[in-house]
Amino acid sequence: MEDITEMLKGVLEGCILEIISRQETYGYEITKRLHAMGFSDIADGTVYTVLVRLEKRGFVKTYKKTSKTGPMRKFYTLNDSGSDELKRFWEKWTFLTERIKLLREYNSDETVF
Repeated sequence: MEDITEMLKGVLEGCILEIISRQETYGYEITKRLHAMGFSDIADGTVYTVLVRLEKRGFVKTYKKTSKTGPMRKFYTLNDSGSDELKRFWEKWTFLTERIKLLREYNSDETVF
C-alpha cells in the first residue's frame, strides 16, 4: 500500500518488538520480514533507528554473533521490560482499533460515544 510510511512510523516500534519476541534476530532480518509482510517502503535505516531506540530504552538484550556470510551481526532478544512494553503496545493497539472501528461504523442517529 502506498503512502503508509507516515502512519506506520507510530506503530513500527511495536511491530519490531513483536518480531523480536518470536526469536533472536538482527536488523536486516527484521527489515526482510517486514518487506515480506508487505511493508516494502520501510528502509533499513528506519529499522536500525528503531532498534537503537529500543536498546536505549532497555527493552532488548543485544549480543554479537559471527555471520557465515560477512561481518559479525548484532542480534536482539526481548528482555522482561521489552515483553512488558510489547504487552502495552498490543493493549493500546486493541483500544485504538476498536475506537476506529466504532468511528467508521458510527451513525449520527445513534449515541455511541
